[in-house]
Amino acid sequence: MPIRLHDTRRREKVDFTTLEPGKVSMYVCGVTVYDRCHLGHARCYLAFDLIHRWLESSGYDVHYVQNFTDIDDKIIQRANELDGDWKALVEQNIQTYYEDMDALNILRADDYPRCTEYVEDMVRITQDLIDKGHAYVADDGVYFDVESAP
Repeated sequence: MPIRLHDTRRREKVDFTTLEPGKVSMYVCGVTVYDRCHLGHARCYLAFDLIHRWLESSGYDVHYVQNFTDIDDKIIQRANELDGDWKALVEQNIQTYYEDMDALNILRADDYPRCTEYVEDMVRITQDLIDKGHAYVADDGVYFDVESAP
């Protein structure tokens, strides 16, 4: 039985297809590890766990990636509140995340990249978006210019 998904660009339901037959790459935005997980995180990752399991049981080879946002204003603020090291806070909350998801029997992703591993890439891509007129700088950050989207 095929799965149908809502295509936000086309604004309609479409049959699920893969770029490469039999293989699915799945990226799910992960947690910002400034604190322990909450029920909303569990709901999100349970939903994607069901999709992951359905795809595998349907014969797909799934490569599942979920990031950790391991540097952020919230992380620094929380570490300062606790008079602690932000890196230690991150490691503690990542370990707790794994324990919580394991307790819920949620399958682990194949890879868990961390934002700190890609800061230079993020800066370069952000600058490219600004240079091409797809983003703009404001007092509190850089924003995507939605009117520039096709």
